[in-house]
Amino acid sequence: MRLATRAWCVSSASALYASRARPRLARTMATWVDADEAATVQANVQAVRERVNKISETATLIAVSKLKPLSHVKAAFDAGQRDFGENYVQELAEKAEAAKDVEGLRWHFIGSLQSNKVRQLCQVPQLACVHTVERAKIANSLDRVWGELGNVEPLMCFLQVNTSGEETKGGCAPDAAPELAKAIHAKPHLNLIGLMCIGKYSGAEGDASPDFNVLRSCRDAAAAELGVSADTLALSMGMSHDFEQALGLGATHVRVGSTIFGARPAKK
Repeated sequence: MRLATRAWCVSSASALYASRARPRLARTMATWVDADEAATVQANVQAVRERVNKISETATLIAVSKLKPLSHVKAAFDAGQRDFGENYVQELAEKAEAAKDVEGLRWHFIGSLQSNKVRQLCQVPQLACVHTVERAKIANSLDRVWGELGNVEPLMCFLQVNTSGEETKGGCAPDAAPELAKAIHAKPHLNLIGLMCIGKYSGAEGDASPDFNVLRSCRDAAAAELGVSADTLALSMGMSHDFEQALGLGATHVRVGSTIFGARPAKK
């Protein structure tokens, strides 16, 4: 599908970043990609999609575009990608506003969420899903604000589990997942669609399959608490270095960033 450049407001997006983004974020963002860079992004999208489809024809590929310019998102979109993930509410809000007229674009929030950012997040155009609901307070805030904004359809969300027990990772404890799932499920303006985790190991350090197996166990326990079949709850797990392994263990959503968009600049 070919879209008019105007719909993306790509040229104005750079000015938007310069004028409104936090300085430390604006400095890390490139402003534009040339034709060769766009072609590389598009080729990467196709290659990753082929790798995903070899294992699962139904899994959702989320292209993680954090700290990358909107022009990279457009390049991926032109290659058929529709689901994009962002880690920072401010950056997501700016990109989504600049691309709000692009039909079919879906944004996934996959970063740590604080209560004071919930309203800004809920106002993001074309927000499809929040993957990081890790405690009841966040669920309560999302439910209240989403309802106050008059949204007819519930907000889709994942319950995040800290499967590795690392202090630097977000998510509830595995044994707390069933109760939190029940609390989220009861919210009138939220639609709990599954569970999410961030694996402990990088490709250089080892194997993340223990984390993926813990998440599957948490999913099964949550499903039992809710009285539903386990396969009705999705699993958001796996990133650039381990998404194929995650798919082999039942991932329904994988979050792939650097393999599509290239290495990210350090966030200062």
